[in-house]
Amino acid sequence: MKSWEELIPIEIREKYEIYNFNSAAEILSQTHSMEFEEIVNALSHFNIELDDITARGGNESRIPKKLSEQLRPNGWEELEISGDLVVRLLEGKSRNTPARTFTLEDFISGHKIDYVKGEVAVDLEWNSKDQTFDRDLYAFRTFYECGVITCGVIITRSEQLNRVFAALGEDIKKKYGASTTWMGKLLPRIHARRHGGCPLLVIGITPKTIVDWEDM
Repeated sequence: MKSWEELIPIEIREKYEIYNFNSAAEILSQTHSMEFEEIVNALSHFNIELDDITARGGNESRIPKKLSEQLRPNGWEELEISGDLVVRLLEGKSRNTPARTFTLEDFISGHKIDYVKGEVAVDLEWNSKDQTFDRDLYAFRTFYECGVITCGVIITRSEQLNRVFAALGEDIKKKYGASTTWMGKLLPRIHARRHGGCPLLVIGITPKTIVDWEDM
């Protein structure tokens, strides 16, 4: 039986930092093969330049748009979930007849994921405030617990990019500071189970995605 690493093409494993939670890689590759192939293809063609890093903008910068260019043509769309909660209070031994029924409107509201297709969700956080991960993980959890998705993929910056930022100068290093979205802020939140039981494949963007960068 293959390990989860072997399910992911070697060129993707060499290009990115990857973590697998709750068997997300196995679920993706075996149950959602078409979506998995499209994600792998998007990651394979996803490349950035130093100008993309130094350009202004956070999650509205060029870099998230590069992922959109790969996924949107294949039908990956932003999806928002909302729902009301019907509460039934039952009394007596039989508990067949509700003593009281009421509805909590908008019990689920405002949770969005950038790319959803079938039962798979993908989100990219390039350079937002690190609290954005709390919102994202709760969204994945809600979509999963409501049966909308069976697994998800979160893409963010690997710590390995810090040496690139440092080489580009103090302003760039400060721009991509410790309080922004990067792997070091995401993993502790996942280990704290803020995603609930949602299987997650976590992808870290490394210097190997930068076409005009050479490691010293």
